[in-house]
Amino acid sequence: RTCRRQMRECSGEADHHEGMSSDDELTPTEATEFQKSKDDILEDSRKVFEDVHADFCDIRKILLKFQEWKEKFPDSYCDAYISFCLPKLLNPLIRVQLINWNPLEQNFPELEEMPWFRGIEEFSGAKNASESKGDGDPDQEVLPRVIEKTILPKITAFVKSVWDPLSTSQTKNLVQLCNNIFEKQVFSKNECSRAKEDLMNMVVLRMKKSVEEDVFIPLYPKSTMEDKSSLCSKFQERRFWSAVKLLSNILLWDGIVQEDTVRDLGLGKLLNRYLLLNLLNTPPGPDNIEKCNKVVACLPQRWFQDLKSGSTLPELLNFCQHLLQCARMLHKNNHSGETKEVLLLLVKVKALHIVEDFIEEYKLEHLRFVI
Repeated sequence: RTCRRQMRECSGEADHHEGMSSDDELTPTEATEFQKSKDDILEDSRKVFEDVHADFCDIRKILLKFQEWKEKFPDSYCDAYISFCLPKLLNPLIRVQLINWNPLEQNFPELEEMPWFRGIEEFSGAKNASESKGDGDPDQEVLPRVIEKTILPKITAFVKSVWDPLSTSQTKNLVQLCNNIFEKQVFSKNECSRAKEDLMNMVVLRMKKSVEEDVFIPLYPKSTMEDKSSLCSKFQERRFWSAVKLLSNILLWDGIVQEDTVRDLGLGKLLNRYLLLNLLNTPPGPDNIEKCNKVVACLPQRWFQDLKSGSTLPELLNFCQHLLQCARMLHKNNHSGETKEVLLLLVKVKALHIVEDFIEEYKLEHLRFVI
């Protein structure tokens, strides 16, 4: 943490709080041991097919043989249901190529750039010499089935055993990968994607576990927290910002995981059970406003686009009541600038009725433009 703090200070990065770093690095000794184990496994993997003829361990050459069969004997090829058999046949060959693939790392190789993917893509899109199959060529299903049977289970294993929901970099990489696969890859039309369902269930399970086990924001007496340099104050702040980071990571899954599930995890469990308790014990002022600002910045704007009644999301009602109490206290103490900041936060979450009532209650017509 000290090294990262010094690097941020040198780079001039100011918008950072202790607890929001993506993840902790391995010690040099651990990194060396891990790299050695990884190199040994990669070295062994190169020997897997050393006693196999090149025609039977190269995906392009294998697919070429099936392509020749398809062109010369289309009826026989069709009767053998080759498009259903190929994903299972290619599975071990693809898995060997994926041994060094880690989708949680920065700059991991794109699936579309891998030799096996391009080979299957060319095969699936190859012009069929037989007119009997036309647009309904079952070989077009080979790549989706490979994704379904080989790639998604591997990603699910990463989610289960490697992914840290508290890591922003890992979460962003995983979300990007899932977006790319689900947007570009059409799953088999005749199958319910069980593998996709298993992946999403595992993502939700890991996030639930992280909320239950990784979030801890202690409450100390007010007298203890008045000294911002005290160890208690620093620890509480670090734990709060770590929970904000987890909230941000959970909400990155909006649009992939079901919205109700994301809202329940992020807002129902994390915001209302943990973060709000800390906010309620933070005096109204710059620190409280900054914390609330960060929470609002995490929320997907899509959630508020169809709210036309002037009321916010049900899960944000308690948070909005806290903002209202802050605005009242700040107005009472003649902090007009900070009062306006809090009202703007209420506008962002579409709690317009609260803002209108506040402006009317305190005769602040000059602030009506914020609505």
